[in-house]
Amino acid sequence: MQYALLVYERPGAYEGLSAEELESLTAEYLAIRSDEGVFDGAHLAPASTATTVRMRDGKSVLSDGPFAETKEVFGGYYLMVADDLDRALAVVQKIPAIRMGGSVEVRPVVEMPA
Repeated sequence: MQYALLVYERPGAYEGLSAEELESLTAEYLAIRSDEGVFDGAHLAPASTATTVRMRDGKSVLSDGPFAETKEVFGGYYLMVADDLDRALAVVQKIPAIRMGGSVEVRPVVEMPA
């Protein structure tokens, strides 16, 4: 089964960290890409760079920034193949965001017929 590991970061979690600490965190995130079963992943630009699209009265309305005020923002993702949820959860334990006040949502990917 494929799983999406959706990484939510606490805004400001990396502020005040030294260059060495940031480099170490980056290395941890990159190392997960080589974990067995992980086949894709990406870090997203800050939420402040987002554009949100909604429909109002049948017309698209664009707004700057994320869609809602939240304590966490979607910061990136990994895609992986695992035999079961326990294996996916083992990889999640390596994601720095969870120890820095964020969270990781693990969601099965719906496989579409060919």
